[in-house]
Amino acid sequence: MKVELIAYTPDADKIVAAAAKLCYAKSDINTLMDKLTSDKVESFLDMLSEIGHESPVEHASFTFGIEGVSRALLAQITRHRIASFSVQSQRYVDKSRFEYITPPEIADIPEALEEFNRAMEEDAKHYASLKAILVKARKQRYIDEGKSEAEAQKMAEKAANEDARFVLPNACDTRMIVTMNVRSLRNFFKLRCCARAQWEIREVAIEMLRLCKSVAPILFANAGPSCVNGKCSEGAMSCGKAKEMREFYKGLS
Repeated sequence: MKVELIAYTPDADKIVAAAAKLCYAKSDINTLMDKLTSDKVESFLDMLSEIGHESPVEHASFTFGIEGVSRALLAQITRHRIASFSVQSQRYVDKSRFEYITPPEIADIPEALEEFNRAMEEDAKHYASLKAILVKARKQRYIDEGKSEAEAQKMAEKAANEDARFVLPNACDTRMIVTMNVRSLRNFFKLRCCARAQWEIREVAIEMLRLCKSVAPILFANAGPSCVNGKCSEGAMSCGKAKEMREFYKGLS
């Protein structure tokens, strides 16, 4: 798994503070950034947090490059709809030699790992076999339509991916670029940094939060699962480790 912060709003803390200042002060656009010292910035951001005014934080966004994760994670992360996603296509990219992500629980049990690896090998064989059958059929179709053999081969290989991908497993690797504003990120961290979140997306979320804190520490000072700032939102399904969670996320850097 690899998570990188590849772009973000410069001076995000200050931009959000300026937006808040516009809402609550008489400053015009030309003087909005004047006298916004680090103390003033922190004061404005603390005020927004205290009164629950979240729209100003939407003016700052963060873009991440993520790879070495599974298609199972893709299905989860794209549920966060106030975000932008660009994902490696299994339709246009050949996955004959796909890598796959092994869950830690499976990796820790030799018998389970052997079964899992065997399943991945079988999937790869079926993908390659199915693609070869599809390429052969499509190539002839393109030749019959008047395409040259080389052109028909190229077109057939690309087209075959579209249907061959249906046998690829959830464990198949993928990569993506994800952009979210601060408000969406805070909600994402609240849900996905929780101890009850699925292990892979939790690891991604923790790394994303660490990267956010490194460049916008005030905006993300209290980010994390719900128990970091108050009561656990999981009710009877709580992990029961609120104290440990608070210590972990307060020290995350």
